[in-house]
Amino acid sequence: MTHYPPSVVNLIKQLSRLPGIGEKTAERLTMHILRESSHDVTQLAQSILDVKKKLRLCRQCFALSDTELCRICSNPNRDASQMCVVEQSVDMASIEKSGSFNGLYHILGGALAPMEGIGPEQIRVEEMVKRIINDSTIKEVILATGTNVEGESTASYIAKILAQYPVTVTRIASGVPIGGDLKYVDHVTLKRALEKRHAF
Repeated sequence: MTHYPPSVVNLIKQLSRLPGIGEKTAERLTMHILRESSHDVTQLAQSILDVKKKLRLCRQCFALSDTELCRICSNPNRDASQMCVVEQSVDMASIEKSGSFNGLYHILGGALAPMEGIGPEQIRVEEMVKRIINDSTIKEVILATGTNVEGESTASYIAKILAQYPVTVTRIASGVPIGGDLKYVDHVTLKRALEKRHAF
């Protein structure tokens, strides 16, 4: 990279620090930025600064938000009787993109992983329980944590805690994906699909 001036080298280095961005991709992005107008580059820089300055967590569900309550929690048309529990904001975004859920969310901020020192105190289980206690409109809690070991143990832990409260606890279904070929499906997924089978 010595053939570039220091300002370009620095931008390549900064971009290559982003996850999934290697030096070659960072170099391509830098060249793209150099071709853009000053106005477009300023807009990009301002967007990054705005995110760092304005972004906060929703006080109710802990989603990323520019305001005290996120757009989902502040929407009166959402079904307040259903609360979907997810690990991260990106999981909530995936469910929202599917258009299949119209309730509210609770974002844990992770999953139980004792080997990594992540216990119930490190994720927002206590906040979830307080929310259920204080909000009698919540009737169903949908556990939509990952289907890996951490996600499953987190769902089991939460289900045990919520057994003492007057809410229905459900778990998202898992199994063979649409368009999936059985010979490529792993044994654990296939076992789960058979266990969760339903009438056709």
